[in-house]
Amino acid sequence: MTKLSVNINKIATLRNSRGGNVPNLLTVATDVQNFGAEGITIHPRPDERHIRYQDTYDLKPIVHTEYNIEGNPIEKFVQLVLEVKPTQVTLVPDAVDAITSNAGWDTINNKDFLTEVIAEFKKNDIRTSIFVDPVLKMIEGAKETGTDRIELYTEEFAEQYALGNEKAITPYAEAAALANDLGIGVNAGHDLSLDNIAFFAKNIPGLLEVSIGHALISESLYLGLENVVNLYLNKLA
Repeated sequence: MTKLSVNINKIATLRNSRGGNVPNLLTVATDVQNFGAEGITIHPRPDERHIRYQDTYDLKPIVHTEYNIEGNPIEKFVQLVLEVKPTQVTLVPDAVDAITSNAGWDTINNKDFLTEVIAEFKKNDIRTSIFVDPVLKMIEGAKETGTDRIELYTEEFAEQYALGNEKAITPYAEAAALANDLGIGVNAGHDLSLDNIAFFAKNIPGLLEVSIGHALISESLYLGLENVVNLYLNKLA
């Protein structure tokens, strides 16, 4: 079964908007895992507009499932990950001023940089993943960096599927098949939701993990967090 990792950035955004500690990020992380999620994902950014760097340390003893930290591997981020030592680090090429992640890595032009960073993480027994678009040459480039996994950037699929275009799954399925052939694990994330997750998971060979935050938290406003986590788990089964 594909593992569900819940991105709790939006919980931190809500907390920060009021300046206190409500909702409590650590309590939510604990509850989400108790509800059945197999991982917790966070994406700290340099301006700490949602997840704060201190949150990353505070969550370490709380997360008893898989702990996935996403981010652009600037020096501060690399040091943070090496100190916390999560289960997995997902490298994302987001600009400092990006509202959210909006593109995968050019694994060819950034090969040397990615190879160096990934080697450092793997030396410290941290599983690595690279955020990529479903482009076959970028999957091949990812292989050359030594990464353990890729995370397919799924925004285009989500947009097209919502318009009724089921063929939008094709490049993702082909990218996953190539990754499987190359011995790279496959994760996925961005704009996956209760509306599209079952179709996506059914059509992606060897899908190991999905990371879902914005949609899951938004859906929970209406349906409840425990209920929504279990709805995702049922659709991924």
